Formats: sequence, structure tokens, C-alpha cells
Amino acid sequence: MTLSVRWSTGQIFAALTCLAALAAAVLAPLPPGENGALALCILSIGLWATGVLPEAATALIFFTIAMLARIAPANVIFSGFASGALWLIMGGLVMGVAIKSTGLGDRIARGLSASFGNSYWGVVSGVVVVGTALGFVMPSSMGRAVLLMPITLSLAERYGFAPGSKGRIGLVLAAALGSHVSTFSVLPANVPNMVWAGSAETIYGYVPSYGAYLLLHFPVLGFLKTLLLIPLIVLFWPDTPKPLEHITLPPMSGRERWLAIVLLVALGFWATDFLHHISPAWISMAAAVILLLPGIGLVDRQAFAKEVNYTSLFYIGGILGMGALVAQSGVGKELGDLVSSVIPLHPDQPAANFARLGTIGTLMALLTTVTGVPAVLTPLAASWADAAGLPLPTVLNSEVMGFSNPILPYESPPLVVAMQLGGESMRHAVKLCLWLGAATILLLFPLDYLWWRLLGWI
Repeated sequence: MTLSVRWSTGQIFAALTCLAALAAAVLAPLPPGENGALALCILSIGLWATGVLPEAATALIFFTIAMLARIAPANVIFSGFASGALWLIMGGLVMGVAIKSTGLGDRIARGLSASFGNSYWGVVSGVVVVGTALGFVMPSSMGRAVLLMPITLSLAERYGFAPGSKGRIGLVLAAALGSHVSTFSVLPANVPNMVWAGSAETIYGYVPSYGAYLLLHFPVLGFLKTLLLIPLIVLFWPDTPKPLEHITLPPMSGRERWLAIVLLVALGFWATDFLHHISPAWISMAAAVILLLPGIGLVDRQAFAKEVNYTSLFYIGGILGMGALVAQSGVGKELGDLVSSVIPLHPDQPAANFARLGTIGTLMALLTTVTGVPAVLTPLAASWADAAGLPLPTVLNSEVMGFSNPILPYESPPLVVAMQLGGESMRHAVKLCLWLGAATILLLFPLDYLWWRLLGWI
């Protein structure tokens, strides 16, 4: 009797990941204590990227190995559970249940469908544009995903897209990436932007203005990337809408009105965080608490137990813990120094320097996640500016090209959150991120270089 075992492509890459992690643990020429951190990061990244295991299972593997091998203290490994990002998601999960159960999501979806029309191009474009526009009023990608995804799912149902269908996958991706990747070009719209701005001010005294940042980055990394995202979704996940017959909706129920009030108040607080400085996470949790109160009854005990996806919290906790491990262990700095030596900068090659700087940031995010890129690269900016013969502000702003270009979803927790809320497989987001990342490097980076030259930054 012959036993034959056929391995899928994902399983093969996962096995190679395990071998690479083992090699890093034994052979990597790093200071004492950093080999284990590097090996664990390689293993976790590989398993998340290939999707061989459920995302939450990989997170549990990360936690377990880190603690058994004493790679870092518990307060570092489990720091994701103390992060506001995780509790922003928790609040968002509760809001999503309320939006679905009260019927408010279906009501909003019907209003949007009237604006988007009945073509697939129209509805994908509409969701992407709405997500990008929210970036100008909501300072958190996770907040935008929390607000937009339940409405998008109602919209998918309205157009006849069943779970797992190409149309539903396309709309989930439109909401996930539309509310995130293009908004890196709006200064207060994402956490990495603010980490970058804070690091640049602390280290060099460079304070970017809202208008200058928007003018430099939005035309290419915002507007053109949005235009690039839409056809990629339509090309890889084509479908034909089958809109439901128009039915005149009854007046809003009391439950819908209460939910609308809670969401509008939360949106108002999210949009004005520069005044009150309350984290979007605690605004989200406050809204969730209100929705769970027995007297209001917008999310009952049974719906809370059955429909809230707790596994996504472990996934996010694992990703955030890995980012903290990279920062605490020193692996990020070692990698930054290595990249600097492998990708040299020369003062007589402005175009090549520009491409190299963008590529460095893109590659760095694969290990440090996008939030870690400015923390690792900003201290190196002065030496890079001297080597490249470029002004320091130019080199600092080149970091935006890198952390705005996630090659894999795990690099950016808001993408992970959005896909979890959308209920579709992460492999679809992997495919779209790979294609969009490649197109950004090959098409948008050269256009960005020309735009920067036109503005006098190079």
C-alpha cells in the first residue's frame, strides 16, 4: 500500500518558512537574544501570509513560543491586548451587530445603491470613494472599517451577492482597502502617519503641515492609487449585480433612530479628536457599552454571544505583539542598518535614490509592520540625506511611500480588522495587496518622482 501526500503551494511555503525560522534562530549573526525574536517573527509572518493555519491559531503559536522560550517579557508579547486598537475593534464588532440587527444597515445600503447605480463598476467605485472620503473626517482607519464594513455587507446583500461570491469579496475588499491605503496621504488619517510626524518632530524638529503633506502625497499615493484599486478589484473578482426590487421602506423604527444617534455622536467624536484628544478606541467602546445596555436593547445577550467574532481579537493581539517584539528586541534597528548597507545611496543618482528609499520602507514593513517603519527609519534619515545628497525633509517624506504600500495584509492591522469584519478569507486580501503593491512600485513610484520634482522637492 502506497501512501501519497500532496502538498499545496501554501503548505510548501509554510514548510519553507519553518526552515527559514530555524536557520535564523541558529545562524543569524545578531546580538545575543535577538535570534529568537527574528526566528519567531519569520515563523509568524510566514504562517499568516500563507494562511495554512487559522489566523488566530498562528497568534496563539506566537504567544506560546514567545513565553516558553522566554524571548521577551509578557508585557511585550501581550502588549496588543493593552492597545487601543484591539478595543476599537471590540467596539466595532458590537456596532456591526447592531447595524445588522436593527435594519439600519439595510436602510443605508438602499440609499447608497440609489447613488451607485446597478453596475458592478459603479458600486465598487462608490464604496472605494466613500472609504477614501471618510479619511478626511475620521482619524482612524480602524474606525472607518468599523463604520463602513457593516454597511458594505448590507450593500452586498442588496445587490444579490451571497457570502463567498466574487461580488461580495470585491465589495469587502473595496471597503477594506478603500478606507485605508489611499488615506495614508492625509496626515492625521492613520496611526503610522502620526508616528512618523511625531518622530520627525522629536528627532529633527521637522513639523509637517497638513496642506504641504496633502499636496505632496495625495495626488499620486491617494487619488491615483484609488483609481488603480478599482479596476484591480473588478478584474480579479468580476460579478454582475442582481439588485433586489425596490421596496419603499417604512419610517425609521425607534431602534434605528437610537442607533443612528449613537453612531453620529461617535462619528462626531472621532472626527474631532484633535480637540478632545480622546482615543478612537474608547469612543468605540463607549458606543458599544451604550448599545449593550438592557434598557436600550439594540444588541441583546444572545446576539452578543453568537455574532461577535472574538477570534479576530487574538489575531490583532498577535500582530501588535509581534510589532512590539521587533521594537523591543532591537531586530528592527539591526534590519534597518542591514538594508542601509545592502541598498546604497549615491548623490548623483536622484531617481535611483528615490526608488531605493521607497523600496526600503516597503521591505521594512514586512517585518516591522507599517506602524514600525517610521520608528525604525526616521532615526536613519539624516545619514541617508547626506549619502543621497537630498534635503532632510525629502528623505523623511520618502518614508510615506513605504508604509503606505503594504505588500501583505498582516502589515497593517486595519486591513486585518476589515477583512475579519467582512467575513471573507484573508487570501483575497493577500492577492490584492500583492498586485496593488507591485503596481505601486512599478507605476506610481515613477509618477511620484516626477510629481516631487515638479514641486521642487528633488
